[in-house]
Amino acid sequence: MEISATGRLVVRITAADVGKRVSVRRLGEPGVAGEKFTDTVGVLTSWDNGVLLITRRDGVAVRIPESSLVAGKVVPSAPARRRGPAASYEELARVASRAWRPLESERLGDWELRAAAGFTRRANSVLPLGDPGLPLDEALTAVRRWYGDRGLPAYVQTATGAPGTQEALCAELERRQWTREVSAELWTGALAPVADRTQAPGVALSREADEAWLARYQRKGVSEVALRVLGSGPSVWFATLPGATEGEPPAAVGRCVVDGRWAGFAAVEVDPALRRQGLASLVMAALARRALDEGASAAWLQVETDNVGARALYAGLGFSAHHTYHHYRAPSSAGNDR
Repeated sequence: MEISATGRLVVRITAADVGKRVSVRRLGEPGVAGEKFTDTVGVLTSWDNGVLLITRRDGVAVRIPESSLVAGKVVPSAPARRRGPAASYEELARVASRAWRPLESERLGDWELRAAAGFTRRANSVLPLGDPGLPLDEALTAVRRWYGDRGLPAYVQTATGAPGTQEALCAELERRQWTREVSAELWTGALAPVADRTQAPGVALSREADEAWLARYQRKGVSEVALRVLGSGPSVWFATLPGATEGEPPAAVGRCVVDGRWAGFAAVEVDPALRRQGLASLVMAALARRALDEGASAAWLQVETDNVGARALYAGLGFSAHHTYHHYRAPSSAGNDR
């Protein structure tokens, strides 16, 4: 917190600091037990009518009455990252997008509208990297029309928690009653430590998702569209670890997309009866070794915030969170799968 030379807490932010990362301390809510003060760190996304809106790293918007402020200051745009390969948000957003290519896309200024008949929000949402070339309300109207013409709900994929992410856009979408429907994190790590895990000669690698791989994949009844999206990307590999008995679904599967220096892991699935035995690590290690052979050195993956088991696995492999991403659904749009 900002403290003056006399030891008093001082508010050193104003409405002119909208768009900057700030740290504020406010009085606790009257009548609520607990600490006298509450601290909040995030991007100051608005300061209107005596109320501050601060968007935290996880995308949650906190409304703070100006009258409750005790101290506040502008802080560095993001804390120093302690591990993982250096990368900007924009670089990772583009790499992740190329790993889930849509069947159809169209530019709206610097925004990319993506559609794939509804298979995964990542291929059926707007990626807003820059200016749409229109006032925001007009751009969102065009987005809703474009997805409506295809019989799809309109989604905008945003991110928070790293330099260059879109806290301000998140706040504007929430003002317009767009619903933050899904949030997850993108994690990064070095590739070599993943490849150095225990060798698993039984893991088979293929360029296509065959029937055995699909039998373990969590989404049932995969369509031709889904297969095309799963097979998209600069260099795609599917890994299959067979089950103990011939003819049964694989014990574990995984997918990896190699794109320059990056290897992106996805669809790592393990037979529920065989979890916590290191099978996911075996699959990822086989994919990582192939990615190293193709010249990759860094890795990324996406994990939901409530997937405790997966987060523990990836942390143990040296991954850490880079940013949080969100899918905002337009008002009155129907749901869609992750």
